[in-house]
Amino acid sequence: MKLLINAVCAAVILVPMLSNAAEPVTRAQVIAELEQLEAAGYNPGVADDSYPENLEQAQAVLQQRKNVATSYGSDARGTTQSGH
Repeated sequence: MKLLINAVCAAVILVPMLSNAAEPVTRAQVIAELEQLEAAGYNPGVADDSYPENLEQAQAVLQQRKNVATSYGSDARGTTQSGH
C-alpha cells in the first residue's frame, strides 16, 4: 500500500514537471514571431484599449495564411456527381 501511495505522489510531482519541459524559446524565435505579427497588421505601439483585438486579428491573418499555404489541390467534392 505504501508503494502505491509513493507511486501516486511521484506521478503527481513528475507529470507537471515533464509537461513543462518543452524546448525553450529563443530570442530570435520571439523576434521572428513578432515580425510576422507586425507584417500581418499587429501594431504593438497602439493604445492599450485595442491590444487584445489587434493581436487576435493578426493571429487570425497568420493562421489563414498558414491554412492557404498548406492546402493544395482542388476541393474534395466535385462539381458533378455520378450515380442515381
